[in-house]
Amino acid sequence: MLEEVERWLATRSWSVTDRPLHRVMAAKRSSGQTVSVVLPALNEEETVGDIVAIIRHDLMQQVPLVDEIVVVDSGSTDRTAAVAAAAGARVVHRDAILPRIPAAPGKGEVLWRSLLVTTGDVVCFIDADLREFSSDFVTGIVGPLLTDPDVDLVKAMYDRPLAGTAGQGGRVTELMARPLLNMHWPQLAGFVQPLGGEYAARRSLLEQLPFPVGYGVELGMLVDALHLVGLDALAQVDVGVRKHRHQDGQALGRMSAAIYRTAQLRLARGHLIRPSLTQFERGEDGFEPRTYSVDTEERPPMAEIAEYAERRVA
Repeated sequence: MLEEVERWLATRSWSVTDRPLHRVMAAKRSSGQTVSVVLPALNEEETVGDIVAIIRHDLMQQVPLVDEIVVVDSGSTDRTAAVAAAAGARVVHRDAILPRIPAAPGKGEVLWRSLLVTTGDVVCFIDADLREFSSDFVTGIVGPLLTDPDVDLVKAMYDRPLAGTAGQGGRVTELMARPLLNMHWPQLAGFVQPLGGEYAARRSLLEQLPFPVGYGVELGMLVDALHLVGLDALAQVDVGVRKHRHQDGQALGRMSAAIYRTAQLRLARGHLIRPSLTQFERGEDGFEPRTYSVDTEERPPMAEIAEYAERRVA
């Protein structure tokens, strides 16, 4: 491991207990910064309501840390939107944001568009499929941004159990993302959960970053933030254990392909043929191929979008 990374681990890796809530609140009051929490959601009616309710109770009613909770629904066919609204979130449909640009499917697309419908100086992203959710996820990753002006982006780190076994979750992280980062961006080798969906950043940084529209958004954001603001502006906070719905092996294969493509674009910025991934499923006549396109589209920095600039002027 690079000496720079060892030093970073000692100075930019914290626990949620390192910043008690009263200290975070004092920093928020003195700085005047506002905090938005965004949940990207697609068919998460079983979990999204509890997450919203806990954030509202702990961090809006008990203490005024969070100024707004926005659930961006990316086309749910279940009751996700209704459940989120009933729990107290403002729900916005992805397609209603920046309608002149047709929406692409993918998580990164939702996160990018969320910048247009939120106002916080600090934007905190939380996946909507978490179970046994704790508001420590929010306070942990927002805290350093409110208390330390030199920090621009904070990732949550945590244990990820799989089928009751500790440390076995995060298969795409271990098989794809971590090797890529260690080989090509060794400064980022200290991140425990580089692909984790729980992170917070200053709006001033997010609006300068391109957003891969799909699963590559987390890796792309880390790499681009490293080049834009440097390693010392990035941090991570231990928030305990993350429990969520796990995807099957083929879905993880498609996720890995999108992440690899995101890395490839950042390594070469080459003009390659749009890639695809072929997987196999057993059918009546043996194994049958299924070919999927791999997400390669990216959205430009939000600061370049006219509607966003006009909103800021207004």
